[in-house]
Amino acid sequence: MTESAPTRTLPLVFAAPKKGKPPTHWADLGVDERKEAVVAAGQPAFRASQLSKHWFERFSHDPADWTDLPAALRQDFAAEFFPPLLQEVKAQTCDNGDTEKLLWRLHDGALVESVLMKYPNRTTMCISSQAGCGMACPFCATGKGGLQRNMSTAEIVSQVADGMRRLAVRDGGRVNNVVFMGMGEPLANYKAVLGAVRVMTTPAPDGLGMSARGITVSTVGLVPAINKMTEEGIPVTLALSLHAPDDELRDEIVPINTRWKVGEAVDAAWEYAKRTKRRVSIEYAMMKDINDQAYRADMLASVLKRRGDWGWVHVNLIPLNDVPGSRFTRSRDEDMAEFVRRLEAKGVPTTIRDTRGDEIDAACGQLAATGEKA
Repeated sequence: MTESAPTRTLPLVFAAPKKGKPPTHWADLGVDERKEAVVAAGQPAFRASQLSKHWFERFSHDPADWTDLPAALRQDFAAEFFPPLLQEVKAQTCDNGDTEKLLWRLHDGALVESVLMKYPNRTTMCISSQAGCGMACPFCATGKGGLQRNMSTAEIVSQVADGMRRLAVRDGGRVNNVVFMGMGEPLANYKAVLGAVRVMTTPAPDGLGMSARGITVSTVGLVPAINKMTEEGIPVTLALSLHAPDDELRDEIVPINTRWKVGEAVDAAWEYAKRTKRRVSIEYAMMKDINDQAYRADMLASVLKRRGDWGWVHVNLIPLNDVPGSRFTRSRDEDMAEFVRRLEAKGVPTTIRDTRGDEIDAACGQLAATGEKA
């Protein structure tokens, strides 16, 4: 028998968004808050579990598919609790379809990016946490545009939910790993990012049911925020975007270093590793004749060695994605090889990141820049 309900308009449970602030979404709420919202809308609390199951477990964004809900209420529930947060502007694919870069327009016109990358044994999604970035690193395409605003918890989670939906439709797969390495400085949007991590790691159907160990949060070195995250006790992987082992160079290419120096950032990462028992990733973008000299590899090894044995850290060298018009370009292959050799000779675990999407505006922020011009 089909369950029926009177047709009516649900009351506005959520406050209208302020200018620049996205509307409140189901993913912004805790489990109890979702039940309260449904009850306030005149429905029994168990409807909250039904809605969560569709959005977080079945990745269904179309209310027509919510057949366990009264037909007369589906559109009202969708409009009330699931306002659209991401509008696809552009999608680019390469690597035989295994890499898909997506440009999204947010409710206020801000543009952000995410990348879905399929590998033989996993699928990784790189997501944004801010529209733009305020860290002003001169080699970064995102940094050139400055910071527009923080993203909400639901806007962040929606990127992953969309990736889950795409995979479910295509081949029944799912996103295994999430890296906060898209647009923005994640720890400058601390509350929303940690909120998103909690939603991702909450078991289905109340969250996406991901493992915290499959989530990586990057930072350029906001030391107080790293210390705060250490106290959270959530065993995500911390990635410290170091890019230089010495303060003189890092002051120039990572401006936040003028506030928290290399030693302070590495010390905070070391404490995070000790507390969480999670190995920290040191991100190092390889820039031709800027930071790729052999002696800087020796300096980097010395900086890391002072904090303890090599079990706490792994160096991830990143061939720089060139940005048109920038003086910062990708290191020569032979210089990268020598950098690796120097680090490994001193016992430092090191890899060169497998680059994806060279032909599709791979550098974070490039697609958004072209989207703004379109």
